Amino acid sequence: MSARLCVFAAMLAAALAACGGGGGSSSAAAAAPGGTSAASTPAASGSSGASPPSTTPATSTGSVTQSTTPNVLPITVASTPTSTRNMLMASVTVCVPGTSTCAIVNNVQVDTGSQGLRLLASALPAGFALPAVPAGNGSDPAGSCAAFGSGYTWGAVRSADVKLAGEVASALPIQLIADPSVPTIPSACKGFGLAMINATALRSNGILGVGPFGADCGASCVNGPNSSWYYACPSGNCTASTQPLAQQVSNPVAAFATDNNGVIVDLPAIASTGESAVSGSLIFGIGSQANNALGSATVLRGNSVTGFVSTTTSDGSVYSQSYIDSGSNGFFFANATLTRCGVWFCPSSPQSLAATLKGVDGVAAPASLSVANATSLFATGNWAFNNLAGYNGSAFGWGLPFFFGRRVYTAIQAQTTPAGTGPYYAF
Repeated sequence: MSARLCVFAAMLAAALAACGGGGGSSSAAAAAPGGTSAASTPAASGSSGASPPSTTPATSTGSVTQSTTPNVLPITVASTPTSTRNMLMASVTVCVPGTSTCAIVNNVQVDTGSQGLRLLASALPAGFALPAVPAGNGSDPAGSCAAFGSGYTWGAVRSADVKLAGEVASALPIQLIADPSVPTIPSACKGFGLAMINATALRSNGILGVGPFGADCGASCVNGPNSSWYYACPSGNCTASTQPLAQQVSNPVAAFATDNNGVIVDLPAIASTGESAVSGSLIFGIGSQANNALGSATVLRGNSVTGFVSTTTSDGSVYSQSYIDSGSNGFFFANATLTRCGVWFCPSSPQSLAATLKGVDGVAAPASLSVANATSLFATGNWAFNNLAGYNGSAFGWGLPFFFGRRVYTAIQAQTTPAGTGPYYAF
């Protein structure tokens, strides 16, 4: 499995990180800057292992269980303590499993490019004790490493009831970042770059990974020890371990009783100069309620192992590794003609580019993007931009700017939807 490595450029104090990380997911996303603060990047994932690898997912339609559960979680893009632009945030409630002992964690980044909930241990109240999840088939506590475009998270695997709107994922394995029970970070995990184990480096209190797979590692970690992911940690001393699927850090949406086949990120259109604050909705389920109908959206099926679709730009460049990811804070792609200022593009005047996204089954959808001068955007003092873009030499990242003014669907692998099973994206 490859880590999501990023060209991490420090750029203008006001801009902070240009790179994000995809996250905790998977496989073919090496060297893909993605962008946000701490969270995500490519939507690649070797992830759930719920179906055998293939390049053409099943497309048969099926009946989706209908629901009346409240399924809308408020999401926002606004100022952050670390001055990072285009950070999509939500509040998450976690409870000791089966109890009413709960805590609300604010400023958790919403990431359609990774799987699983990852929270800073410091963001929970003192004495808030979540039960440990065992490693492998034994009783030793599990440690978890997750690589992102801008670094890695390390912590213990804990069990929590996760509540989002009216939905509940019961006894869900989550990663508790910088959990004091696993103080020593394995050297293989350190190799992924920046240690995102505090609010400054993570630029949030956690990552809510609601990507196109059910678990973060999947079959790779079931079949053998993988030092990029899971560890057995008796007395805090950790060695690489296998991890059964049910004990892996998992996508909370896939664990809901209903509305569990995907998510919709619904954000309003914004001005070309940006906005100081934007409010929208994270809607759970696809075709399970009146508010999450697929309608006439074009479905782009992702590779069932990586989640990638492809992008062809108007200059003829083809990116076979292309991802749609709310956890990347810009568009990221290669372009030799656009002036750069660090990792960001800074053209003298806004540039409009045309592109076509294509699923693995050949279905295509046109898309356009505008690229403005990043330095000028940051100088506005705004926090949400639909035209912020930077360099990525190996993949095309449709980050958060793509989501403004659209309803963007992410369907989970092997889960039934009105358009067949995931993984797919639609807009």
